[in-house]
Amino acid sequence: MDQQHPDDETQDRGSAGTDTAGSTGVAEVDAVLASLDGLADRPVAEHVAVFEQAHDRLRRALDAPAD
Repeated sequence: MDQQHPDDETQDRGSAGTDTAGSTGVAEVDAVLASLDGLADRPVAEHVAVFEQAHDRLRRALDAPAD
């Protein structure tokens, strides 16, 4: 039986969830995604603040009137 290690699952999801190579077509969303690059290199204690800031920026982008 091939048993997957929990770290393998995280790697699979993580690579898909943080791939910012593509563009969403929305400049502010792309900037937020770019700000998440390198998050894995930061101390875990800083992650919550980074995600909260990203969430706030994304909420403002979604609430902004369309051009």
